[in-house]
Amino acid sequence: MSELEPMRDHWWLRPGWKVGRSFYTWHVTFADQPEAQQLVEHYAPVLAKLPMLDPVPVEWLHLTLQGIGFTDELDRGDVDRIVVAAQKRCADLARFTVTIGSAHVDPETTQMPARPLEPPAELRLVIRAAIGDVWGPENVLELEEGFRAHLSLGYSNAAGPAEPVRDALAAHPASTAEVTVASVSLIDLNPRPQGVRVDGRRDRLAGRLADRAAGASRRLPPATSTRGQIASTLASDLH
Repeated sequence: MSELEPMRDHWWLRPGWKVGRSFYTWHVTFADQPEAQQLVEHYAPVLAKLPMLDPVPVEWLHLTLQGIGFTDELDRGDVDRIVVAAQKRCADLARFTVTIGSAHVDPETTQMPARPLEPPAELRLVIRAAIGDVWGPENVLELEEGFRAHLSLGYSNAAGPAEPVRDALAAHPASTAEVTVASVSLIDLNPRPQGVRVDGRRDRLAGRLADRAAGASRRLPPATSTRGQIASTLASDLH
């Protein structure tokens, strides 16, 4: 086997981050999908043997799409307009399924790819377009290219070799799950002093995708605000 890039600690404050400063970003979450829960449970015994990894509970499982910016730099009215633009654009999309897994090691995570890439990539472009509707496309954060749709099972909490993680995953039966993407949420990520984790709060459900399964033509009702609901505890950089 080829030598792997060493693991590095995921829990550090990226440039611009500090405790008490939060960041808006768009996520797809999977807490309500039993298939995702079963996949997390399948890999839980592996992560339990690897103290260099912090497991991600199923209620915090997510697929990162697109950041907006630090909350203290944003006008709340602009954020509201971006949410409305996302609701309108997502109404034209069909809900879709992706296969997640199997798990593999990354320098900062143990993660599972989401395939095929095209549907989540299209959803990300729609979210980027919604931000561009308000600010102009030249002011959308992050590059359009290089998107890797994935879900993290665990985050590295120390620097060290990646081979023990790779070998532990290789000794465990590989598994995948099919999940449905039917909505996208705007998340407020907040750093905490302990280990530089961050608290992710679902600020509002931005849009639900059209239900076109089996030829259905009806649209799901507009999503309502879920401000204040605790969605997850995540890291500041989850790309």
